[in-house]
Amino acid sequence: MVSITLSVPEKTKELMSEFPEINWSGFIRKCIEERTKQLAWREEMLAKLKKEDESGFTKWTVEMGRKVNEGMAKRLKKEGLR
Repeated sequence: MVSITLSVPEKTKELMSEFPEINWSGFIRKCIEERTKQLAWREEMLAKLKKEDESGFTKWTVEMGRKVNEGMAKRLKKEGLR
């Protein structure tokens, strides 16, 4: 395991000292681990979305939506509702 040094304001250190039951090193380690997992997940999802977009799926869904809208407009016009 790698060690890092963290600086906090003196006031924060004083407040931390009021809670000796807290393992501050472990607490910060867990916070860092959780945040890095969140960021890694976000990057993975963005990569998947980009790949999906490159495959033309987004373009296809937009085109299909437009065709549906055109068809509905024609039908409503034919029925005299538009």
